[in-house]
Amino acid sequence: MRCCAHILSLIVKDGLKEIKDSISKIRSAVKYVKSSPARFARFKACVEQEGISYKGIVCLDVKTRWNSTYLMLETSLKYKDAFVLLDMQDKKFGDEMAKSNGGVPLEEDWEYARSILPFLKLFYDSTLRISGSSYVTSHMYMKEVFAIGKRIRQYSESNDVSIKLIAMRMKGKYEKYWGNPNGINILLLIAVVLDPRSKLDFVNYFIEYLFESSMATELKSKLLSSLKALYEQYQGIEEGSQSSQQESQLDDDDDPHYMCFFLRVTGRRFDYISELDKYLREGHEPYMSVDFDILHWLKVNSTRFPILANMAREVLAIPISTVASECAFSTGGRVISPYRSCLTPKIVEVLVCTQDWLKGTPFSILFDEDPKELDKFEQGEII
Repeated sequence: MRCCAHILSLIVKDGLKEIKDSISKIRSAVKYVKSSPARFARFKACVEQEGISYKGIVCLDVKTRWNSTYLMLETSLKYKDAFVLLDMQDKKFGDEMAKSNGGVPLEEDWEYARSILPFLKLFYDSTLRISGSSYVTSHMYMKEVFAIGKRIRQYSESNDVSIKLIAMRMKGKYEKYWGNPNGINILLLIAVVLDPRSKLDFVNYFIEYLFESSMATELKSKLLSSLKALYEQYQGIEEGSQSSQQESQLDDDDDPHYMCFFLRVTGRRFDYISELDKYLREGHEPYMSVDFDILHWLKVNSTRFPILANMAREVLAIPISTVASECAFSTGGRVISPYRSCLTPKIVEVLVCTQDWLKGTPFSILFDEDPKELDKFEQGEII
């Protein structure tokens, strides 16, 4: 199973190629503003003149990380008028932009960014949800796939040509990874079925929506048979054995309330209904928000559905993204601050390479040969 966050990244990067020139211009404008305190001060003055109340800080993105590009576009659009005013008041701004990326961002560049921002937000929010480490995420995988597929289809039919081109590029990459029913992990669909807010009919609806009729029918049949087979495996008995046990009748002497007599005389019978059938026949839990604690629900209802609870305990433990583990084992966040774009490569190298060596080592030992060097170090004259 491929990392869900990685596939989302590939889809977005492919779509952003359609407006890479506009993004490049906005990136250069942000880079100019953040390149020196004097330039940032002039930009801040423009912000005050335009009366922009937004208090966020313009951030420079990392080209290889589309989520940082989304954040850059989001904050930059808030300060669009300030960038326009800066172009009018600061001649160096226009000159520098002309040298780097063909000029300052034009109105059409800002409009491209504004039109694509809601689309990017869908992917950004999705990435945050599936990359969580303090809650289960496997039941979200196919939900996010369904939601993104639906939105891509909607944008593919947009009247805006630029949006339509972006969506068409994304659609090609989407179908490469999630457009073939045979390439979908059935356990991920089962994980959605085990979500009491969704169940089987939710999954079947989106299968019919996203796939052709023949492929949808085949995938739904495969899902149902796999779900039953997995349930029977956890049940620990062969198919139909419980129903056959229910057919056995007690003698009247062993039935003090004469229930078997009542059933025999009236011709009625109690058909055995498995936990799985009961679960699927019951109504859905109300969908109030995405912050639904599925583990708590299974814990509360484990007495009613003990077999399904055992299934869910293992199915929901499937990791769908490597992002969480990478963040957990990465020391980058502890070494480089959120303002790392302001650090020079030399300082970053010193921080990374000497953090363990300097840890717990008194400065007096480091500079015992020349105490004057210690004074320079403490005063910031050397690093």
